[in-house]
Amino acid sequence: MKLLAKTLSAVTLACAMSLSFAADPIKIGVAGPFTGGSSSMGVSMRDGVRLATDEINKAGGVLGRQLLLVERDDEAKNERGVQIAQELINKEKVAATVGYINTGVALASQRFYQEAKIPVMNNVATGSLVTQQFNDQPENYIFRNAAHDSIQAPMIVEEAIVRRGFKKVAILADSTNYGQLGREDLEKALALKGIKAVTVEKFNIKDVDMTPQLLKAKEAGAEAVLTYAIGPELAQIANGMTKLGWKVPMIGSWTLSMANFIDNAGPGGEGARMPQTFIQEPTTPKRQSFIINYLKTFNPKNARIDSPVSAAQGYDSIYLLAAAIKQAGTTEGPKIKAALEDLKTPVEGVVTTYNKPFTAKDHEAITANIPVLGEVKGSRVVYAYPDDQKKASEVRVKDVNAKGSLTPKK
Repeated sequence: MKLLAKTLSAVTLACAMSLSFAADPIKIGVAGPFTGGSSSMGVSMRDGVRLATDEINKAGGVLGRQLLLVERDDEAKNERGVQIAQELINKEKVAATVGYINTGVALASQRFYQEAKIPVMNNVATGSLVTQQFNDQPENYIFRNAAHDSIQAPMIVEEAIVRRGFKKVAILADSTNYGQLGREDLEKALALKGIKAVTVEKFNIKDVDMTPQLLKAKEAGAEAVLTYAIGPELAQIANGMTKLGWKVPMIGSWTLSMANFIDNAGPGGEGARMPQTFIQEPTTPKRQSFIINYLKTFNPKNARIDSPVSAAQGYDSIYLLAAAIKQAGTTEGPKIKAALEDLKTPVEGVVTTYNKPFTAKDHEAITANIPVLGEVKGSRVVYAYPDDQKKASEVRVKDVNAKGSLTPKK
């Protein structure tokens, strides 16, 4: 009887331990705007993150544990982002956080992760300052796998000034951190070409009438409009030009690829060009698989991912973190950070194959040789040039000597 009791006790303990392990997932925070004007990017990013997490969990998880996403809508508001960061760190005890769409929200929020020594993988926010915010500290817990603005601005200027030969350009940027930091990068890139914008105009989020800014650009003789903003306001620029009967090319940051720009601008948005790390075309087997699975799982309208760049970079961010946690053999923040800075095994992503994407001094996974130029055509984003499509079919890995990038701001 005693033997039976001991046996039952051992079985009970084993089951309890098994259930304990099964109920002990690795928590990953996911912060982004899932409602509001930036939601086109936020939801696409979140869905890319979900897709990668589901694949990893079905394959056995990481360190024998499942990944558990703790998702929070920051509404593209700095103060909300700060609240979420504190909640994810102190209450949810996340091992890391991915996301951030808006540069301002990232800059306001990520200091809490820095203090807690918990890695953040920015997978959409592109402000050049994002990964440089803590350069004065001995360690940096902020990483990124998106093309920062010091890469994008030279691409925009190269397209406008060199490839298309415009001599007079206007800059229209929103008043957020994203818009104004991007505007600075554009002006710096123009200066390197010996060009000064004929006018530099600012507008606010939710502005619906860009007539005053566009009239100044038109009167100044602008041959093209360079933009730094998000989809809804970018659509107002395109619609404003249509209303004025003044159509010049729009060339801007990657956000010109957002569904809420393309759909709201309609014919006025056709021909807009922008840097892209990913275009929804199956140029490699990995991208083909990703597109098929994304469309099957989330069934977006017109079989078009609202923000393909956000979805692809969100997907890749989880695989990068999973590789680091596996290599570290733990969920301790400092060890995950150290593993990210010295990843031993390449990570095949949708955007690129990440071969030693980070070092202790370089937390940017994307270099200037990776993005291509996209163009809005037929209500979708396609490759602007055949050479870019050919380039996208090749395996593009990080090249620290790639030309075209400005030195990120300190």
